[in-house]
Amino acid sequence: MESYWQGKVALVTGGSSGLGREIVTELVRQGANVVVAALEKDAVEATVREEGNRVTGISVNVTLPEDVERLKREVEERFGRLDALFNVAGRTDRGKVETCTAEHLENVLRLNVVALVRVTQTFLPMLLESKGHVVNIGSLASKAASRWTGAYPASKFAVAAYSQQLRLELGERGLKTLLVCPGPIARETQRLYPLEGLEDLPPKAREPGAGVRVGKIPPRKLVQAILRAAARGDAELVMPWKAKILFAICQLWPRWGDWLILKNT
Repeated sequence: MESYWQGKVALVTGGSSGLGREIVTELVRQGANVVVAALEKDAVEATVREEGNRVTGISVNVTLPEDVERLKREVEERFGRLDALFNVAGRTDRGKVETCTAEHLENVLRLNVVALVRVTQTFLPMLLESKGHVVNIGSLASKAASRWTGAYPASKFAVAAYSQQLRLELGERGLKTLLVCPGPIARETQRLYPLEGLEDLPPKAREPGAGVRVGKIPPRKLVQAILRAAARGDAELVMPWKAKILFAICQLWPRWGDWLILKNT
């Protein structure tokens, strides 16, 4: 049976490493044409070589307006349309809230939120025309904060709110917006950039997920779930699904939610 993604044009920011690269690989396997937009030119070129002729690589800094405009021109010139935008580019964070300065928060927000909004806004006309998809990569931290994660939860809460606004305002015009909230992902390669802010933190806080007591998600399992959820037009994907119970408790009974988070991180 033909894949839903066969022949579609997808743009993946941060597509040369980590989860973004896994999404690129699976989209290609399912017959999509993929544009990889990422910062490191060597990593972008390596992705194109390894993934084949269905992949177009463009080295861009998504925090720069002129780079994002250049990216739009190249997508328009090469394909003339866009069916799906996967906003994967972002950074995690570690650190104590008492030492998280406004300047540090601003730096994290610039990539995790402002750049995501900029790319989305830039490609919205094309996505509305195709009645396409916006897939925003959030986190369990989009729904419940935890200790030692610096500016990360604040940035991912913002991604969750923006995703809901897209659904509420543009869903009637055919735009399908999916927020993905995964727990820690099993890594098969080293991070492109090492974690910072690990000084004076408990050892467990240095691990993926800052020590949250959930199993690490196999990347391919997560990516396949993302593509299925997007194809169905789902609003959110939370993995592991049991985290939804914690999120509900945090909303209804915040003190109980805090107690559970402290107990399980």
